[in-house]
Amino acid sequence: MSKGERKRDLSRSLDSHIRSIEETFQILDAAAPPTLEKVDWSQVAKLGDEVSKQATIAGMLWGGEAPDAKALTENMSVYFNVLQGFLLICHGSTVGAGPTLHKCINTSARRVVDCSLSFFREAVSSYESQNSGKRLSVPQLTGAVWEACGALKKVPTTNCTAIGRAMTQVAVCLKDIQREMQELASVDSSADSADGSSNEAVETASGSDQELGDELSSEEITIVRLVVCAVSDVLTVVKEVIRFVTGLLKCSSQNGSKTEDGVDSLERLLINCQKMADEVNDLGCCVYPPQDISQMKSIIKNMYGRVQEMRGEVGMLGGSPDGVFSAVVGFENSLKELESRLCGDQLVNEMALLSV
Repeated sequence: MSKGERKRDLSRSLDSHIRSIEETFQILDAAAPPTLEKVDWSQVAKLGDEVSKQATIAGMLWGGEAPDAKALTENMSVYFNVLQGFLLICHGSTVGAGPTLHKCINTSARRVVDCSLSFFREAVSSYESQNSGKRLSVPQLTGAVWEACGALKKVPTTNCTAIGRAMTQVAVCLKDIQREMQELASVDSSADSADGSSNEAVETASGSDQELGDELSSEEITIVRLVVCAVSDVLTVVKEVIRFVTGLLKCSSQNGSKTEDGVDSLERLLINCQKMADEVNDLGCCVYPPQDISQMKSIIKNMYGRVQEMRGEVGMLGGSPDGVFSAVVGFENSLKELESRLCGDQLVNEMALLSV
C-alpha cells in the first residue's frame, strides 16, 4: 500500500470516529431525565484520567519516527472508545442538573472532545510528513488534552455551587463596568480644578479623556456620578447575593437537599443578576454624550422590576436574607435619585423649548 493510500485510510478512519463522537455528544444537549441513576462526578473525573492516559500513549507514538499506520489506527480506535464512554458517563452526571450546572458539564466535556479531535487531526495530517518539525509538534498537543482532563476536577458538582460561581463571574464583570464608569466620572474632576490644584491630574489624563471631559456639561457630569453610584450599589447587591448563596450552601451540607430543592429560585436569581449586569452596562453606555435620557429611564424602570423579583426569590429561599434586602434598598434609593435627576433635566429641556 502506498503512502498516499495509508494516509487516506487513516483519514477515513478518523472521520468515522469523529462522526460517532459528535453524534454521541448530542445527548449532552439536554440534561439526563430524572428516571436515570445519577453518576457521581468523581467517576467522570476518573474516566477523564483514562482519556488523559490514552492521550499520553498516543503522543508517545510520535516521540521519534512516524508511527506505523496500523499502530496509529489501533490507537485511535482505543482512544475514541474511551472518549465515547466518557461522554456517556458525563450525560449520566447531569441527572438533576439545572441549566447552569448542565452548562458547566457540557462545556467541560466539549473542551475534552475538541482537544482530542485537534490532536488526532494533526496526527493524521502529519503522517509520513517530510517536515520533522510538524511531526514533533504532535506530542505537544497532548498537553491540551491533559489540561482539559485535569480541569474536570474543578467542575462544580452541585447546582448551588455552579450558580454561585456564575454569580461570581457577574460580580467580576460589574467591577470592570464600575472601574470604567469611575474613570469617566473622574475626567470632570480634573477639568473642574484646572486652576492649579489638579494640574498634575490634568497632565496625566489622556487626550481622549480630556476631550470627553470637555463634551460633558455640569448636568451630564452629575448624571454620570449618579450612575456610578448605581453601578456600585448593583455590585453590592450581587456580592450580598453571593454571600447569601454561600450561606445556603453551608445549610445544605447540614440539612440534606434543601438548597438543591430551591434550584429553580436560584436559577432565576442568577438570571436576574446577569440581566442587571447587562442593564447597568447599557446604562453606562447611555451616559456618553449625547446622553440618551429616555433610554436611561427605560433601563431604570426595568431594573426596578428586576430587583423586586430578586427580593421575592431570596425571600422564598429562606436562610439569612437581611444583607440582600439591605443592599436592595440601597440600590433602589440610588435608582430613585438618578430617576429624579433625569426627570428634572427633561422638564428643564421641555421648558426651554416653550416660546414666550
